[in-house]
Amino acid sequence: RQDLSKYDFSSVKYCCTAGEALNGEVYNKFYEQTGLKMHEGFGQTESTVIVANFPGIEVKPGSMGKPSPAYDVRILDINGKECPAGETGELCINLESGHPIGIFSGYYHDVSVTAEAFDSGFYHTGDTVYKDDDGYIWFVGRNDDIIKTSGYRVSPFEVESTLQQHPAVLECAVTGVNDRMRNQVVKATFVLSKGFEATKELAADIQKYTKQVAASYKSPRIIEFVSELPKTISGKIRRATIRETDNTSENEKNKDEKES
Repeated sequence: RQDLSKYDFSSVKYCCTAGEALNGEVYNKFYEQTGLKMHEGFGQTESTVIVANFPGIEVKPGSMGKPSPAYDVRILDINGKECPAGETGELCINLESGHPIGIFSGYYHDVSVTAEAFDSGFYHTGDTVYKDDDGYIWFVGRNDDIIKTSGYRVSPFEVESTLQQHPAVLECAVTGVNDRMRNQVVKATFVLSKGFEATKELAADIQKYTKQVAASYKSPRIIEFVSELPKTISGKIRRATIRETDNTSENEKNKDEKES
């Protein structure tokens, strides 16, 4: 949303980004203003880069890119079978040929969590993705971030990417809120762009926009406007913090209802 015309990008030859999934809207806006293509990469604290838009690869806005040649990357379903193109599964690394350089050896003094991460001959990243017919990998969300509503599995990143296209949205985080009827409902927490005010009318407009662009069940039923989103020191949005706050509020509400 910023005007980048006052900056000189003539010396910049290559841009890369990591830490938080890069949605297509941010990629396109940055490219429009600078002429530079942002190359997204995916790695973890536990690893080096696993998937990326490496030099020589044509970037697909919104995609993490293709697997690093250093790793035998697989996308597995809940039964441990490899997913075909278009099917969502967990991003894993095959350890059949041994433990590759760049992957951590285990969690410090935590044998059970280490065993879970290295289950059945694979390193399990805990990230849900899918690949397209060209072999590009697309981020869906952390396993514990996926929202299950009315029988559907909803990717927070996919909804955030849709919401980010609305002119009022500067930043957003999509999370699931417990619901007795639907198991969970979609909640969107927003930081607004300059010139917009938090109103019921704006919330309704954002919901309407989402339904027009995406499936209706992906539209946020709960909307909250905040001045800033909780983040880690590296800039990752702390969706878990938002969920914890919502769960605490829900527990206090239920407690008050029982006491009354």
